[in-house]
Amino acid sequence: MSKTCVITGASRGIGRAIAVSLSKREDIRNFILISRTEEGLHETAQLMNPNKEIECHAMDLTDYEKVENLIASIGERYGSIDYLLNVAGFANPKSLLETSIEEWEETYKINVHSIFYITKEVVKFMKRTGGKILNVASTAGMTARPGWLAYASSKAAIISMSETLSEELSEYGILVYCISPGRCATELRKILAPDEDPSTIMQPEHVGEIVDHLLSETGICLDGQNIIVRKQVQKQAQKNAEEMVLSEQTT
Repeated sequence: MSKTCVITGASRGIGRAIAVSLSKREDIRNFILISRTEEGLHETAQLMNPNKEIECHAMDLTDYEKVENLIASIGERYGSIDYLLNVAGFANPKSLLETSIEEWEETYKINVHSIFYITKEVVKFMKRTGGKILNVASTAGMTARPGWLAYASSKAAIISMSETLSEELSEYGILVYCISPGRCATELRKILAPDEDPSTIMQPEHVGEIVDHLLSETGICLDGQNIIVRKQVQKQAQKNAEEMVLSEQTT
């Protein structure tokens, strides 16, 4: 059966990598890519399997009426929505005293409220046939991150939301996954750590491969838990760099 997949935040980074990776699968025929950046969406589509049906929708996920109308049209046109990948995210790292209420609300509207709403609309269709939902959180939502208060706490909310929905939606045959990537070379990461060398950390393609595995039949026992995606070679790279510095200092 030709399945339908909705991916938010698909114009770049992890969302793009996931779209490209999943487009190689035979079971998914229809892809709906959503992001605020139209140009980026079309660039993603160009990288995907050309034999797939790909729709690009440039829209603000906090425009709930548009989200509702889009999901309704997708469900009616394709008959089912089999996969929902909530990847879109926002970061404006600031400390408590530097964060305005407007900045706090914007972070939660994009990182939490929009995921709640699009998930609710998708489940109206998905509950008929079952399906899989994957939410992208962050390791920032698992540990203290001074200076990242709004972002880190919003990602913690996604982890909790995913765990709750995994149990709540199980009666419909819907599996809910949550991944928390560690340091990954995305545009969002540049905002959080502007001085970091992106070549030394995990790449979006690595996350895309993990997501492909999770949404396959072999990932069936991994739902309902927060899965940390972290490239262990980061530690070795850091160790090598430290040894190089030490060597230079002693020569």
